[in-house]
Amino acid sequence: MSADDEVPSFCWDRRLTRGELRRIVRDPAHPEHLPTLGLLLREARPDEVWAYVDPASVARELPAVARFVGRRAAFWTWLFDGWRRLGLLRDEPDGSAT
Repeated sequence: MSADDEVPSFCWDRRLTRGELRRIVRDPAHPEHLPTLGLLLREARPDEVWAYVDPASVARELPAVARFVGRRAAFWTWLFDGWRRLGLLRDEPDGSAT
């Protein structure tokens, strides 16, 4: 069994492998993209999130995914606001973040 075939510990309510999770959260056209990204942001430890997505894409999609994240959305907003203040993340003219 490869690491991509394992089910991450934070997927306690569904059987979703690491590979499936990575494919879904990196594909904005996937019908389960926002709910699955919300699961990742809500259930995974912050350091685990970066194995699946990059900070700029999460910051860019946070307004759309917030309803799936619940109370943890406030944490992600706080984190990205801090990174912006420190110059670690910046908003692009098209509304995206880097």
